[in-house]
Amino acid sequence: MPNAKNQDTLVKIKEDLEGVSAVWVVDYCGLTVKEIQALRTQIREAGASLKVYKNTLMHIALAENELPTLDDMLEGPSAFVFAGEDVAAAAKAVKTFAKTNQNLEIKGGLMEGAAVSAAEVEAIASLPSREELLAQIAGAISGVARGLAVSLNGVSSGLAQVTKAVADQKAAA
Repeated sequence: MPNAKNQDTLVKIKEDLEGVSAVWVVDYCGLTVKEIQALRTQIREAGASLKVYKNTLMHIALAENELPTLDDMLEGPSAFVFAGEDVAAAAKAVKTFAKTNQNLEIKGGLMEGAAVSAAEVEAIASLPSREELLAQIAGAISGVARGLAVSLNGVSSGLAQVTKAVADQKAAA
């Protein structure tokens, strides 16, 4: 049973787990304080937060919330990225930082109550962000509407041309 301080931390972890779309587990061993600050800034800009908790407390919180306990990922120094609405943006921020800094390793995480591997987190990071997806959908809808307008205009102009041709034939006869 955790002591009083750890009980408070456990409550904080449970609060962090509520309302998040995903939790990424990263190994931050070897990062300097400035690098961790830069990582936190990038993650915050992506609408997520980076927190460091003890692995055993995270294990207990996950078990009490009836989530996969991620035992294989909760070894060694671990930091946790709690992603909000835009899961891809948070994963992209972590992946981008990991590319420029070899000391950051993505271990995996949780998404929608299921465990995901490091490769799956990187695949999620390659997805477009929420804003990009919305822009693509708006472009597709606009394209369909434009095509429909051109088609409807083509029908009416074709009808006008046929009517004019008939009128010209009757006038010539």
